[in-house]
Amino acid sequence: MKEKLDKELMALVMKKHRPALEELYDRHIKLIYGFIFKFTNGNAEKTKEIVQLVFLKLWTTKSSYNSEKGHFVSWLLTVTRNVCVDYVRKDSVHIRNNKHMDMSHPIDIEDPNNDIENGLLHSEIANAKSKLSKPQKRLIDLLYWKGYSLTEIAKIENEPIGTIKSRLHQSLKLLKKHLEVGGL
Repeated sequence: MKEKLDKELMALVMKKHRPALEELYDRHIKLIYGFIFKFTNGNAEKTKEIVQLVFLKLWTTKSSYNSEKGHFVSWLLTVTRNVCVDYVRKDSVHIRNNKHMDMSHPIDIEDPNNDIENGLLHSEIANAKSKLSKPQKRLIDLLYWKGYSLTEIAKIENEPIGTIKSRLHQSLKLLKKHLEVGGL
């Protein structure tokens, strides 16, 4: 398995070849864990839970990686981000529902969205993000931290989807440039 490329391993995972998934896990666990750890603002329990969900998603997904659309690691991080956003949404709904069910004992739990924002303000990503224009920052926030789709953002911003995609491309290009300069 070690001699195979990531895309070959992912093709085997689609055929339910367990050793291929294990090899992908071994290759990328540090990256995935680090990404999620930052996303959860250092919550180790949530990080472990989300890591399991990411690899479960790889095992059960019907969509496959297409090497013509980009690097495997970028695709894997996109999958990871989506799983993180879904997790935060479900967690928020769960907390909100529990508060509605038992109002006699108020639960004092911090909003996970605020935790994420506060954690990222002090990270290198936040520094790179500060170099973006106001519309670019808003787009990144809506897409990656609030979980809106590009179509939803186009409606919110009252702009064509092509403009939003172009702005996203330019924003990611600038972020990459600043992150590379920052030593990430």
